[in-house]
Amino acid sequence: MLNKLDPREILFLDIETVPQAAHFDQLPPEDQELWSEKARFIMAQQELSAEESYEHAGKFAEFGKIICISVGYFIAHSKEYNLRITSFYGHDESKILSDFAELLRAYSPHPFKLLCAHNGKEFDFPYICRRMLVNGIALPDLLDTAGKKPWEVQHLDTLELWKFGDRKHYTSLKLLARIFGIPTPKDDIDGSMVRSVYYEQQDLERIMSYCQKDVVTIAQLFLRYRGEELLKPEQVITVKNFKF
Repeated sequence: MLNKLDPREILFLDIETVPQAAHFDQLPPEDQELWSEKARFIMAQQELSAEESYEHAGKFAEFGKIICISVGYFIAHSKEYNLRITSFYGHDESKILSDFAELLRAYSPHPFKLLCAHNGKEFDFPYICRRMLVNGIALPDLLDTAGKKPWEVQHLDTLELWKFGDRKHYTSLKLLARIFGIPTPKDDIDGSMVRSVYYEQQDLERIMSYCQKDVVTIAQLFLRYRGEELLKPEQVITVKNFKF
């Protein structure tokens, strides 16, 4: 099935999220109470207080916000493909989401017919949709799944593809990259560090770079699923503005 898809019609993406406030005590009292209810399972499982568990708030769209959406797309170049990478990032979540929504609308229905992410169906896609609604942004057709039959939803998930129907199985992008021989930079940042890099180090560029590298890995994994050769470093091109 994957070999029948045109890679140029797929937008690969990854998001980075953080809690809406740097610390639990910065939340209004009502929000502190609501977080304590939401995080009850985390608190019990890890024996954490509400304050301690708040570092996980970025995982939940009700208490987190998106600070970066990185995207990648294939373009034909001679007899091979190049992958172009760009990002929407910053402190203004509404602008990030508005710009991303405009991208999907401006180029819909061509060339992008599918969105692809790792664990996208459980995290990236619903998180983006929920935060768009919170920010009063209408959902682009590629994200709006309401009333669609499962086969009409235009989402690919490299984690779901690896499961082969095994719903209990979770495999990280890092592990899949390792077993498929996909080279990844040895960065000093991972997903668990994004909150501190954002709030304490205030280094958005570092987070954006990390997010983009995940998009490259997702696109490379897609190629391996199709039995194709990996992209060479010179075939991956970072651009500041989205363009064809």
